[in-house]
Amino acid sequence: MQVGGKYQGSSFSELLSIDHPGLRPDFSRLASAFDPSKLPHGTTVLAFKFADGVLVAGDRLATEGHRVASRDIEKVYPTDNHSLMAIAGVAGPAIEMARIMRIELEHYEKIEGDSLELDGKANKLSQMVRANLPAAMQGMVVVPLFAGYDPRRSQGRLWKFDMTGGRYEETDYEATGSGGLYAGESLKKSHSNDMSAAAGLHSAVQALTDASDEDRATGGVDLQRGIYPIVCLCTESGIERVSDADVENAYRSIMRGAS
Repeated sequence: MQVGGKYQGSSFSELLSIDHPGLRPDFSRLASAFDPSKLPHGTTVLAFKFADGVLVAGDRLATEGHRVASRDIEKVYPTDNHSLMAIAGVAGPAIEMARIMRIELEHYEKIEGDSLELDGKANKLSQMVRANLPAAMQGMVVVPLFAGYDPRRSQGRLWKFDMTGGRYEETDYEATGSGGLYAGESLKKSHSNDMSAAAGLHSAVQALTDASDEDRATGGVDLQRGIYPIVCLCTESGIERVSDADVENAYRSIMRGAS
């Protein structure tokens, strides 16, 4: 909605497009200037339901072709108090999308006086992924996961997306990125929707460890450098990031069981 030539709605993305188009990131222009395969890529992320909500996790490795771009990139981003986004694909556009998504939800709440429902949040992210399609067609693909706690249903929910903005709600778990296939196969054996948070942590660390064992672009637990996957829990009480110490303990327990 525009009044007097100015946008008056509750969407931050539309506000940028209408009132300040020069501030909206346009990665399709960058794609024509750079080889997307040589830009940092985030690799494996996963999300699944557990008894009290949803768990979202991601490894820390970013790659540029066959070389390491970063060993400690963050791929899991809270978008508000009860939702998270995990990123895979070209790191720059993916991180920017996560930041704009958070501002989008903050802007909506300030304008409307209430937070957007979880389905609406997933729709907002779908629109952002669709807006990135011109860049995706040139190689700057962003493939996120979105998850959160839905107070109306008193349960966790999660969605995956394709590069055209199509969104698909999953009933149990999902993994994406270069190691997503291997993480998903691991979760198939260990996951259940009524598992505890502790069991969920063990399952997530196991899945990322299995993915790192099969996929060279996925980073596992790096005890030497003290780098651990990011694991976040989202429940009725909000978002909690699992401590590195707890991730390490889960990993050591897995290694003891494998020996």
